Amino acid sequence: MKENNIPLGQSWSEYKETLLTAEERREIDIRTQLMSAIFQARREMGITQKCLEEVSGVKQPAIARLENGKTDPQLSTLLKILGALGKTIAIVPK
Repeated sequence: MKENNIPLGQSWSEYKETLLTAEERREIDIRTQLMSAIFQARREMGITQKCLEEVSGVKQPAIARLENGKTDPQLSTLLKILGALGKTIAIVPK
């Protein structure tokens, strides 16, 4: 992280531009998109985290941590969850 003395009160977008490096911002954006996509897919299917546990084999607390951004899941965990949601990962150009 960059070191800056920034007054409070700036917007998050302005604040993160000065607080985080470009690489850190990209990583946060990708993680946020992934967590949101998993949460949205689960909600669209109308299933609970517990139900997702049953169909994916991934424990409900791990699913909750993933949706809340409190974990750095392994690829195998993501693939289990996404597969149960009828989704997959795609590599696409930026």
